[in-house]
Amino acid sequence: MALVLFLGFCSGLPLSLTGSTFQAWITEAKVDLATIGRFALVGLPYTMKFLWSPLLDSIAPPFWGRRRGWAILTQLALVISIAVLGTLDPFTQLAELSVVAIAISFFSASQDIVLDAFRTELLKPEEMGAGAGVYVMGYRLAMLVSGALALIMADHIEWKFVYWIMAAIMGLGSLVVIFAPEPEVVAVPHAEKRSWKERVVLPFLDFFSRNGAIEILLFVMVYKLSTMMATALTTTFLMSLGFTKTEIGAVTKVFGLIAT
Repeated sequence: MALVLFLGFCSGLPLSLTGSTFQAWITEAKVDLATIGRFALVGLPYTMKFLWSPLLDSIAPPFWGRRRGWAILTQLALVISIAVLGTLDPFTQLAELSVVAIAISFFSASQDIVLDAFRTELLKPEEMGAGAGVYVMGYRLAMLVSGALALIMADHIEWKFVYWIMAAIMGLGSLVVIFAPEPEVVAVPHAEKRSWKERVVLPFLDFFSRNGAIEILLFVMVYKLSTMMATALTTTFLMSLGFTKTEIGAVTKVFGLIAT
């Protein structure tokens, strides 16, 4: 369970660094409102990660094991890309900032794929419920660090140092995975010989053959739509009203977490 807590923390840390914290940074740099709104598209890899999840599941890196290998590679990529993001200037290097922010989202979404599989294989069936709760708690704690703490620090130090500190914390998370055990999985006979159709197409067909599949997908698509529309530019809005980053971090993140 302690390992699952750390996995949840690693998964949650990058989200705010391309979300609300990132929004505060580019708002402070006087980026225009329409561009700030377009930066919401940076999170698209989180939605589209099902496209490359079969690839991460079927190919094992030559070192550290199938799950730990991909987890460590994505985490190292996150450390580097978060640190690089901190070196850029939103006012003069907006294009480069966009590319690196999308890269962070891609590596973070890929890490989520791997850590979900890691957690699933690590826990026994009777531990799944508690494990899910612990994982989400780690995720929320990480968002507190990269959201509230990062915003509070940004009122006292330069943004580049904030992002470098977050990259260092991400690096510490990868150390946990390096020393973690690779999950033991009972081998499926001839699994490595399965075709792409068997790995990808048939599971989709199986899902859509079940009663209520379309309704479930529609529900998942729309149930948070109102929340996302209401909160998409909250940080920019609050900063325009004159609230400090410390106030925004403390209230919207800390009290929001308590309320949740």
